[in-house]
Amino acid sequence: QVQLVESGGGLVQPGGSLRLSCAASGSMFSIYTMGWYRQGPGKQRDLVARITSAGGSANYADSVKGRFTISRDNAKNTVYLQMTSLKPEDTAVYYCNAHGVYDFWGQGTQVTVSS
Repeated sequence: QVQLVESGGGLVQPGGSLRLSCAASGSMFSIYTMGWYRQGPGKQRDLVARITSAGGSANYADSVKGRFTISRDNAKNTVYLQMTSLKPEDTAVYYCNAHGVYDFWGQGTQVTVSS
């Protein structure tokens, strides 16, 4: 069992930056592929970025490539999403995911990009 708690969301102007954090409970954090997903109003939940268990490989949705960076600190049981050059279309609830034999989800954190 893994419990995930996201933080760092909020209201930001277009062009601004935010860093999301996802803190995981449990001692097996390092074995999970970790991901960030987002769900905008009236939309499905989509993958934003994902990073392998040791952090050696990451992949991104085309819409965020070059603007978002996923990273993890296995010693702190935490995964991050650094978001820059934010756009109004990035507005969504952002969810942290731990993928292994089972999938675990956080409760989500709201990101609103608006002037």
